[in-house]
Amino acid sequence: MMIDKISGINPLNNLQNVERSNVAGSLKAGADEINVSDEAKELAEGYYLSQVASETPDVRQSLVEQIKLKIQDPNYLSPATIAATADRIMSAYGL
Repeated sequence: MMIDKISGINPLNNLQNVERSNVAGSLKAGADEINVSDEAKELAEGYYLSQVASETPDVRQSLVEQIKLKIQDPNYLSPATIAATADRIMSAYGL
């Protein structure tokens, strides 16, 4: 003699359904929250700055070309221009 089901009900299904409904009922929907440490913020800023620095060219080629054109002009290198440039260099170093 072989018994397939007891009254057409599988007792394991009933137990599994009860456990699932209890878990679903105990969860509360609330706002998620994270806290980021100051150290993590500083590291993120450092990473961002290093990315910007790696993407930025070392030389502004357009400015170099403008200066080359100015230097080729014979009227540009006058004593007044040279003195103004020297003064700017001295003031940049606090002299």
